[in-house]
Amino acid sequence: MNGNSILIDSNIIIYLSKNKISIDDVFEKDKKYYISLVSYMEILSYNFISKDEEKFINKLLSFFEIIDISKDIANKVISLKKSRKIKLPDAIIVATSMIFNHTLFTNDKQLTTIDGLKVKYFEIE
Repeated sequence: MNGNSILIDSNIIIYLSKNKISIDDVFEKDKKYYISLVSYMEILSYNFISKDEEKFINKLLSFFEIIDISKDIANKVISLKKSRKIKLPDAIIVATSMIFNHTLFTNDKQLTTIDGLKVKYFEIE
């Protein structure tokens, strides 16, 4: 894993589907893109406003490798939850990014303050 590996947070996928973020702002050539199993579940359980949006999401998700929750990730989640107030899904996504040394693309400003997390914050207007 290197600097060319990106973990996409659930909120980025949803904002892409709503055209609040441009695909060109998120995806770059020669990068590998991943999502956490938690993001996969969050995204597909979202109530889409249309079948077209849901179709777009399913097509987009087909381009990501999904990272399952391992014991290493679980142990990192435990450490994160003990050291700061963070929701369990967010802790799993952050731990996944940290364990795999991926840069996390997110719109969650709270996550930008976590020591040791490589993060790119997307501000949505």
